[in-house]
Amino acid sequence: MKIIGREAEIKLLNQIVDSDKAAFVAIYGRRRVGKTFLIKEFFNEKFSFYATGLANANTSQQLTSFTIFINQAFNTDYKTSKNWLETFNILANELKKIQGKKIIFMDELPWFDTKKSDFMTGLEFFWNSYASSQADIKMIVCGSAAWWIINKLIKNKGGLHNRLTARIKLEPFSLKETEQFLQAKNMAIDRYQILQLYMVMGGVPYYLEQVQKGLSATQNIENVCFNDSGLLKTEFRYIFSSLFKNGEKHELLLRKIYEKGGSAKREDIISAANLSSGGDISNRLDELEESGFITAYSEFGLKSSKKIYCISDFYTLFYLKFIENSGKYEQGDWVNKMDDPSVNAWAGISFEQVCFNHIQQIKNALSIAGISSKSTAWSKKGTEKTKGTQIDLIIDRKDRVINLCEIKFSINQYTITKNYDEVLRNKLAIFKESTKTRKAVFLTMITTYGLAANEYSRSIIQNEITMGDLYL
Repeated sequence: MKIIGREAEIKLLNQIVDSDKAAFVAIYGRRRVGKTFLIKEFFNEKFSFYATGLANANTSQQLTSFTIFINQAFNTDYKTSKNWLETFNILANELKKIQGKKIIFMDELPWFDTKKSDFMTGLEFFWNSYASSQADIKMIVCGSAAWWIINKLIKNKGGLHNRLTARIKLEPFSLKETEQFLQAKNMAIDRYQILQLYMVMGGVPYYLEQVQKGLSATQNIENVCFNDSGLLKTEFRYIFSSLFKNGEKHELLLRKIYEKGGSAKREDIISAANLSSGGDISNRLDELEESGFITAYSEFGLKSSKKIYCISDFYTLFYLKFIENSGKYEQGDWVNKMDDPSVNAWAGISFEQVCFNHIQQIKNALSIAGISSKSTAWSKKGTEKTKGTQIDLIIDRKDRVINLCEIKFSINQYTITKNYDEVLRNKLAIFKESTKTRKAVFLTMITTYGLAANEYSRSIIQNEITMGDLYL
């Protein structure tokens, strides 16, 4: 299969290859997002040297494996060295014999860095004493263990401080890229069904690879998520150990955010998890955010330091809500739950997250792509005398306009009733009164199939966006 999407990453990789300077590139992202596939396809697997780390192996095994890769690449017969410093020196000496551009790809790099090994010393030696001065060397390293890439390379305070030429955080597919991916698999399903799949699997390519043609989105979700042999039935238990050091703490934080309704302030997360506040918690929250599991945003009108963390990984939300306690699988379990209130509630929350993930597409649909803006959410608790309310998405624009976005998921056109029209008017009034904003406020509806035309559909609605706009 050819590379789907990834235009920005491909453009950057082309610039790096064409550069007349040495390059050290780190590519990272969540498990199954397609990091290795991108690099192998881009370079057509034509590397001067390629090696990949071994999962759960000790230092001796990693050194032996790396030496085998050296012997295969250069047709040599080296014996395994005692340490990484010697091993990287052998690699440098072999590369010196090659004329022209040299592409080095080291996959699953964090796995090489076993406990008490000198791997980082060897890597620093290789880059600083040799590779960095060679204009024809382009070294790409990759790994799913986001904490390692972030802390050992991006935030390195030792010999590799500021040595990275570029870092690529590979994100899951957008809806448009997901559509292209499924079309490449000859899947004949419409955008509503693609949206259903996306709300469960996100744009993670390997998850989408499990989708079978000839089945509806609902049938595929049941097979992949609830069938005992389905990939996503058990995937969750492996995610955190593969991505993070002491991943059980990351999982705990994520579960506490979920228990708070999917979003929570830092102090509430710490309290719920019964943990002490400090840099360790901040680092773990940062690592969860860098890996795409949570998104941090500031509520409208509050200081940016007062962040709210919300779960942004679709599979995590779906797993905790439905898969984890699904019990023994029986055919038709998920199909028969389609009208269940819990499914409708989840679909509403998941569709809101889809919209947050496609802010740029929403701005394009509003013809404000070129206007600087900040996307947030807002809520106000009620009191004995006043009503509370919540705004799903706010786009606060520099041209002195605020789009208040109300997001509704439905299987048909959404009908604004007399009662709901009153709810919308109250939201608008409470927001204006509470925030004292002097900007113009446009009420914007984001729905799957648009609004059913009636006397209320145009009364206070300034803009209307549909599911189709999210695919642009």
